[in-house]
Amino acid sequence: MDKLAIYPFLGEQKIPYEKIEHPAVFNMEQLASIHLPHPEWDAKNLFVRDDNKRNYYLLTVRGYLITVKGDKRVDLKEFRRQHALRALSFASAEDLLAVLGLIPGAVSPLGILNDIERRVHVYLDREFAGSKIGVHPNDNTATVWLQADDLLALLKQHGNEAVYTDL
Repeated sequence: MDKLAIYPFLGEQKIPYEKIEHPAVFNMEQLASIHLPHPEWDAKNLFVRDDNKRNYYLLTVRGYLITVKGDKRVDLKEFRRQHALRALSFASAEDLLAVLGLIPGAVSPLGILNDIERRVHVYLDREFAGSKIGVHPNDNTATVWLQADDLLALLKQHGNEAVYTDL
């Protein structure tokens, strides 16, 4: 599902959203240079895999580099320990394309809608619960804001494991 399919899909699901088109961005620093309506709710997404490439995880953290809370980083070793997982590392661009149909810079929880095999486990930063979240619509030339609870429900409805957690 690409950007042009995401918008009507969200409408069909009766999920309200706000969108803004912008130049392509490939990291949070580039995104911070664009005037966005809700930068405090922008999400940074990390696509990781375990050491045997059987399990994939999408970790979505709040406001990387652009919130008043500063530079929030995910400790993969601690995350692994808390969730009793095998060793984790960043998935390759090839894995990202094969599993989610996305390219680096366009990683988004909405990419889970392309996960036909439902292989990816999604962990959203608990700070998003009950609030907005800003994510790419599977393309890094736009950002959409929707309620994180709606996003989580959508991912679960798709059949992927999706939960809030402390990141």
